Amino acid sequence: MAITASMVAELRAKTDAPMMECKRALTEANGDMDKAEELLRVKLGSKAGKAAGRVTAEGVVASAIEGTVGALIEVNCETDFVTKNDSFLALTKAAAELVAQHNPADIAALGALSYSQDGFGPTLEDVRKGLIGKIGENMSFRRFKRYASGNKLAAYLHGTRIGVLVEYEGDDVAAKDVAMHVAAMKPVSLSSAEVPAELVARERSVAVAKAEEDKAKAIAEGKPVQSDEIVAKRVEGGVQKYLKEVSLYNQSFVKNDKQTVEQMLKAAGTTIKSFTLYVVGEGIEKKVDDFAAEVAAQVAAAKGAA
Repeated sequence: MAITASMVAELRAKTDAPMMECKRALTEANGDMDKAEELLRVKLGSKAGKAAGRVTAEGVVASAIEGTVGALIEVNCETDFVTKNDSFLALTKAAAELVAQHNPADIAALGALSYSQDGFGPTLEDVRKGLIGKIGENMSFRRFKRYASGNKLAAYLHGTRIGVLVEYEGDDVAAKDVAMHVAAMKPVSLSSAEVPAELVARERSVAVAKAEEDKAKAIAEGKPVQSDEIVAKRVEGGVQKYLKEVSLYNQSFVKNDKQTVEQMLKAAGTTIKSFTLYVVGEGIEKKVDDFAAEVAAQVAAAKGAA
């Protein structure tokens, strides 16, 4: 597979790794972006993961809470300009409220709900299509999460690009603090035991590959090679460190790094039942335009028409 400059640039933006290292990793991975990122992490360690959370797709996250019923939704668009459009923001707010009120089964069911805005309707989907024509840019409802179990809810929006909804029992201030913490530290689960198996397997694979590379380097340099037992302990230690870093309870509380979130919650008499974190564009690949080539093409077209 041909490795393009845009692919190299995308991997570099995600990992902060040197450009040539990115190209080598993509070549070895035959263009597979995820595999190339793993290869870089094996080669460069944590340096290759520090910018992995960057996202490129545009849109907003909105929440709606009414008593013990609430919802979080992500609505995408093409450019940052539209995220400041009043009609687009009104559509997003209405969509969150409709999810909370009507419990749609999926995006299609959400779109079929009654709603009118800016002269468009009678459904939310009709309004979406109408605004696409009016604003001149595509927009879509990407995902939503609804809570209605009877527990208390707290929401936190960091601007419009990061949104958190927390389900809890106990102190309101502590729950709000947790929502802010989740937005900042982005845990993937409540506890280490709940981290998705595929993430654990990926982290273990990286740790094993890194250990094997270190062993090969030691042999090549004539240095002592660690025993299989020590290597296994290193790998397991790395996995356990990762589990603590990505599980909410084990993370150091952002407002007081001398205690974990679990310790803070215990002191506040508060229990977190679950949480949802949405980061706009997370996991979405965005087309990278070659601006210089586009301008050159337009100039050439203009000359041809002259």
